[in-house]
Amino acid sequence: MKTLQESQVSRMYEGLQEEHDACGIGTIVNIDGHQDYQVLDDALHIVEKLEHRAGKDATGKVGDGVGILTQISHKFFRKAAAAAGITLGGEREYGVGMFFFPNDSLKRTFAMRMLEVITRKDGLEFLGWRKVPVHPEILGDLAKDSMPCIMQCFIGKPEDVEKGIEFDRRLYVVRREFEQSSEDTYICSLSSRTIVYKGMFLVMQLRKFYDDLQDRDYETAIAIVHSRFSTNTTPSWNRAHPYRMIAHNGEINTIRGNSDRMLAREETMSSPVMEKDIDKIFPVIAEKGSDSAMLDNTLEFLYMNGMPLPLAMMVIIPEPWKNNRFMEQDKKDFYHYYATMMEPWDGPAAILFSDGDVVGATLDRNGLRPSRYYITDDNRLILASEVGVLDIAPQHIVKKSRLEPGRILLVDTKQKKIISDEECKSLYAGREPYGEWLDGNLLHLSGLAIPNKKIPTHDQELRDKLYKVFGYTYEDVRDDILPMAENGVEPTASMGHDVPLAVLSRQHQLLFNYFKQLFAQVTNPPIDSLREKVVTDTTVYIGSDGDLLNEKAENCRVLEVNHPILTGVDLMKIRSLDQPGFHTETISLLYYKNTSLERALEQLNIAVDRAAAEGKNIIILSDRGVDENHVPMPSLLAVSSVEQHLVRTKKRTKVSIVLESGEPRDVHQIATLLGFGARAINPYLAHECIAELIDKGILDKDYHTAIEDYNKALLSGVVKIAAKMGISTVQSYQSARIFEAVGLSKEVIDRYFTGTVSRVGGIGIREIEEGVAFRHDHAFDPLGLGTDTTLDSVGFHYLRSGKDKEDHLYNPETIINLQQAVRKGDYAQFKTYTGMVDDSKRPHTLRGLMDFVPQNPPVPLEEVEPVEEIVKRFKTGAMSYGSISQEAHETMAIAMNRLGGKSNTGEGGEDPSRFGTERNSAIKQVASGRFGVTSEYLNSAVEIQIKMAQGAKPGEGGHLPGKKVYPWVARTRYSTPGVSLISPPPHHDIYSIEDLAQLIYDLKNANRYSRIAVKLVSEAGVGTIATGVAKAGAEVILISGFDGGTGAAPYNSIHNAGLPWELGIAEAHQCLILNGLRSRVRIEADSKLMSGRDVAIAALLGAEEFGFATAPLVCMGCMMMRVCSKDTCPVGIATQNEALRRRFAGKPEYVMNFMRFIAEELREIMASLGFRSVAEMVGRTDCLKKKDNLITERAEEVDLSGILNPSYAHAEHSHFDREHIYDFHLEKTKDEAVLLPAFTETLKKAQIEVPKADPLAVTTYAGTGKGPVLRTEVEKKSAASKAEKMTVSLKVSSTDRSFGTILGSDITRVFGSNLAEDTFVVNAEGGGGQSFGAFIPKGLTIRLTGDANDGFGKGLSGGKLVVVPAGNSPFRASENIIVGNVALYGATAGKAYICGIAGERFCVRNSGAVAVAEGCGDHGLEYMTGGRAVILGPTGKNFAAGMSGGIAYVLDRDHTLYRRMNKDMDSLQEVTDKYDIAELKEILSDYVKETGSKLASEILENFGSAVSDFKKIVPNDYQKMLAAISKYEEQGISHDNAVLEAFEEVTA
Repeated sequence: MKTLQESQVSRMYEGLQEEHDACGIGTIVNIDGHQDYQVLDDALHIVEKLEHRAGKDATGKVGDGVGILTQISHKFFRKAAAAAGITLGGEREYGVGMFFFPNDSLKRTFAMRMLEVITRKDGLEFLGWRKVPVHPEILGDLAKDSMPCIMQCFIGKPEDVEKGIEFDRRLYVVRREFEQSSEDTYICSLSSRTIVYKGMFLVMQLRKFYDDLQDRDYETAIAIVHSRFSTNTTPSWNRAHPYRMIAHNGEINTIRGNSDRMLAREETMSSPVMEKDIDKIFPVIAEKGSDSAMLDNTLEFLYMNGMPLPLAMMVIIPEPWKNNRFMEQDKKDFYHYYATMMEPWDGPAAILFSDGDVVGATLDRNGLRPSRYYITDDNRLILASEVGVLDIAPQHIVKKSRLEPGRILLVDTKQKKIISDEECKSLYAGREPYGEWLDGNLLHLSGLAIPNKKIPTHDQELRDKLYKVFGYTYEDVRDDILPMAENGVEPTASMGHDVPLAVLSRQHQLLFNYFKQLFAQVTNPPIDSLREKVVTDTTVYIGSDGDLLNEKAENCRVLEVNHPILTGVDLMKIRSLDQPGFHTETISLLYYKNTSLERALEQLNIAVDRAAAEGKNIIILSDRGVDENHVPMPSLLAVSSVEQHLVRTKKRTKVSIVLESGEPRDVHQIATLLGFGARAINPYLAHECIAELIDKGILDKDYHTAIEDYNKALLSGVVKIAAKMGISTVQSYQSARIFEAVGLSKEVIDRYFTGTVSRVGGIGIREIEEGVAFRHDHAFDPLGLGTDTTLDSVGFHYLRSGKDKEDHLYNPETIINLQQAVRKGDYAQFKTYTGMVDDSKRPHTLRGLMDFVPQNPPVPLEEVEPVEEIVKRFKTGAMSYGSISQEAHETMAIAMNRLGGKSNTGEGGEDPSRFGTERNSAIKQVASGRFGVTSEYLNSAVEIQIKMAQGAKPGEGGHLPGKKVYPWVARTRYSTPGVSLISPPPHHDIYSIEDLAQLIYDLKNANRYSRIAVKLVSEAGVGTIATGVAKAGAEVILISGFDGGTGAAPYNSIHNAGLPWELGIAEAHQCLILNGLRSRVRIEADSKLMSGRDVAIAALLGAEEFGFATAPLVCMGCMMMRVCSKDTCPVGIATQNEALRRRFAGKPEYVMNFMRFIAEELREIMASLGFRSVAEMVGRTDCLKKKDNLITERAEEVDLSGILNPSYAHAEHSHFDREHIYDFHLEKTKDEAVLLPAFTETLKKAQIEVPKADPLAVTTYAGTGKGPVLRTEVEKKSAASKAEKMTVSLKVSSTDRSFGTILGSDITRVFGSNLAEDTFVVNAEGGGGQSFGAFIPKGLTIRLTGDANDGFGKGLSGGKLVVVPAGNSPFRASENIIVGNVALYGATAGKAYICGIAGERFCVRNSGAVAVAEGCGDHGLEYMTGGRAVILGPTGKNFAAGMSGGIAYVLDRDHTLYRRMNKDMDSLQEVTDKYDIAELKEILSDYVKETGSKLASEILENFGSAVSDFKKIVPNDYQKMLAAISKYEEQGISHDNAVLEAFEEVTA
């Protein structure tokens, strides 16, 4: 198995950073610098309390990694060294190295001698070796088998070298020299001030494994701990944290570009302190390291070369400064100066760092990781991912706070003080006159003089030919260029992708189409570029990067471009630049027809070298000048070839590439060009096309405005693509190469797109050249004959008929045959349909290239698993009520319930009247919008599916236009009729794998009888993500393909994001087997499953369950008109229009017939392959092969060996086994141990029947046989009328996660939402764990004295939550953090009273709860759609972004709220209306009654005058809707009819 691991993992992830990880972090510092053992002991306690943030392997005996960084304890090491016969000098007069050596004694001896030689050669004294006493017997087998030989070395300080950083620089050189000559030894740390102990441990093993950490003489003032939750568990002692200087909780999304540019900077950096040793320490970055290791390499390099540690961290991870209206100009100038030289290392990150004297912590620019800290009265700082990790009496805590987005926190143990973010940044911002330097050196594109020249254009005849040369189609112009020029936004489309992959197409698709965008899911979140513009930045810099290590004015002599999509005028300005620091050269991308493209690319690189040697630092690559003899290189190929050449020759930071090309015209094409190295792009032919549209009267708009809007649409699309990967700046996205290739050969990738993942091989440079020639011949006939100059219409998205068109899987023939087959129940006609979609002569997909290979003799059909059992594995896809009609939604639910399969709600909620009936959707989806996700909704589920990504639009949230938010849809979604609904791109409670684990745990608590599923989309690395998801406790992992999806999405998302499911299923299946986790989960496949053959191949690749979405819609009548987002569906499926819905002719029987036919066809294939059950065929890749004879040469080039690897065909535990299911140990929770017994006793006293297990629930509750009886609403009301009050008091800690959720779930089952407030009361004391009070229903009140972590009140469903500080706390509640980030996310009803400040993203997507807090962090009330929020203190920036419903009242005494608020959708008003005043007073009175808040009491005492300090925030569309409803009600119309009339008025 080990050999299989090594070869297969390296093959599957070639060119890919294969592991993702997140974690728990913590640090303890004695601020005055005194050393004691308590710091070490308490730090170990912290990491032991963070067990739920640490990963384990399938056995539960091997951890993903745990470690600690401390100061070198002189007291301890003097004793330990003496025991090893080594005499040490005074404190910090020696360095200690922590080594992981190979166990091979020969290799180890060689490495040890080499270190000794290097040490002495570098003028240092080698003192000796110490074998570290350890206890391998406590480890699991996997950790023990991969355990290195752990040794420490001691190196003496020369007398002429100063203690501290100067000595550490010498040790750094020794380490770097050694690392480059000894690849099989890993050095955890080598320093005179810090040391790292780490390994592949469970959290409780770190202390026990190393004897050193148990010695009470081990005294330190600083300790940093880290527990790792990796998505992949390939053993790695090295990748445990901390690294040499950092512990990192997060992921650097831009790592490919960051590392490339850091390596290229080696040519432009000159060290002020290490010049003579610089060659010894290059390369800066170890390219085989993880993103965290590369970050550590870079930080260490900058620090060792003279950059102060906090400054280096601020340069690498700057706070968002460009759009921050609060930031002082000096600080902006500082960030601006460094931005000209270093792009942000972008991604979610909480980082702890230390050099042994200073300890710091910083948070990414978007605040996507939790970090809370206390300062105690004994002068200690305690920081961790959570509060409550140490038990500290409240009277000893003098401050409670949190790390804030982009901010830094420092403790300097030499100065014996905490240095605030403001003090730290003011210090560095004032070191040099950065503003003056920028003013004197930075050029702005907008400020350059316009040359007295005309923008070159082409006459109509030549332009028509150029359209052909560059592959323009009628659809490009009509469906892309025109709408972007007209509206300034990228157009949307729907119903997925059903044309062949580019490598299989007969149409010579452009090279761009071979690249698929990657996106964030699980391990890091996408960001919301629409609502969180404050953190995004589109600025790029053109010219030569400055010397990062030496601050000087000329470093910022670059050209600043705010918009990298250039107009013709912009390009003329750049081309005419010729002054010190700016020298431009235009290099042609044309080559002679019938000559070699490969040779032309070589000549291009030579030309770039020549220009660079002549001092040119802005290279314009131009394909102008095409004629009958000159052919343009594909622009993407040219740009990436030059970029990779510059990286290899280390000129990347000296030279900037600008592209002038007629080829790019859509968002995906621009994104790939920027992603592979272009700094700016001028799409000149697209601009000429817009001018032509205006001249012909097709577009009525000013030329300049139209081009400006078109460029704006392109850039906003690129920003959105970057945001899908969690990247907030275009500067960081450039050169980050966040794509996977499908259909390009290894030779092309290695040479021209180095480092890009390409797993199935494909065409080479010759075939690319053929495509170029084909398009050129289309415009310039080789024989000189005339050519058709009209634009081709190939039907790439919308179907077009004809031989030269793209072939669609769904065409009139397939649609009619399928519909007639299911309506008539005609299996023979169904076989006609599948014969068309499976036609081997027209492959569209990777599975279309596969053939079956029987490995067993065939079996009789009657011996094969019956249809009735197979269909239980079938599901309909997640299509939300709102996007499709009630009739269509319920028809699928009825059909699947009758079959014993499952239908899916989608993300739009479900009418409660359907729960427990035949119309109930068995799968309840939980998406980022949390629409209608209540306790009752979750309790009605057989399966709860967490949608992490969606096939049609991975990395994006759903968008329901206001005209489709009819009153009945709004009621189900807890929103306002007529107001557009957008789901946030990320789940705001999932920023990492351990956050997903928490949501899985929350949902399991909310419905213990349901299985939890996670929906992913296929992309490179989805296997490692699936591994993490399995470790987190999911029972079903759905891998969706890029070509699925029925809803509306941007055009580029439908066609260019995500990968085929064949790759994802194979990778997930293989990865789970490698990690021993495959039997823990079911794998589900979906996306364009159209036949029994598709299902059979999915099963053979590893899937056990199967989802269908488009096909059931077609069975119900869908004709693939692709107008789903327009509310005009002619067959009543994708519409809410009542007149159109009356046309709906679908029946459950049609869907049932389809599912049965699929199962029947599958049975026939199973019989031919010799399988009697689906379970037998799961993962049997040896029964698949690549077809012998493929239709096209290009299809022949595809390599399926990675997908069809037969090594896994007979692997042990290769499919789901109920015996291996994840155990959440819910019996150990306070809910089951304390609350439920009290609750059950209370029910008995009131003679209310306790829910019992129902043997008939076998089909209802995932086959567990444990489901409770589902009660009717009448029974619930009857029980509520008899309910007696209950009060329970207990202590809680941070390990009590999802506290109250199980109790709330049982209350919902018994009473629904019929109880009176405060019927059941729980009084808790202590530090509440994550998701405290999640999903609690009406009637349950939880009062917490203490504080709480992230996810407080998540999904509040009518209950009441109160949190107050302990009575003996010395701090003022209104000045301290008391609950963490994302409190009340997705709350639908109830009350939450928070006597203190809430963290970031307070009340995101609140849709009905009343919430009060005394301040909140950034992005408060984001996406709120209902309810009330009262904030009695300062808010963070971007307040109320995307708020579309509900009302907020904010105390604004300093009148600065207008600067912190996002006004895109909302208005800021004085509180003057008598109803508003009365409502505010009532809420505050109740709040004081529950919390005793001093601040609120003071306000109420002087309410008449205090009310003038409040501001009311109300969404504009919401206010319009309320006004319209009020108008109709005043006319005597009933409320429901008034709502409908108002809806029709506002959406007219």
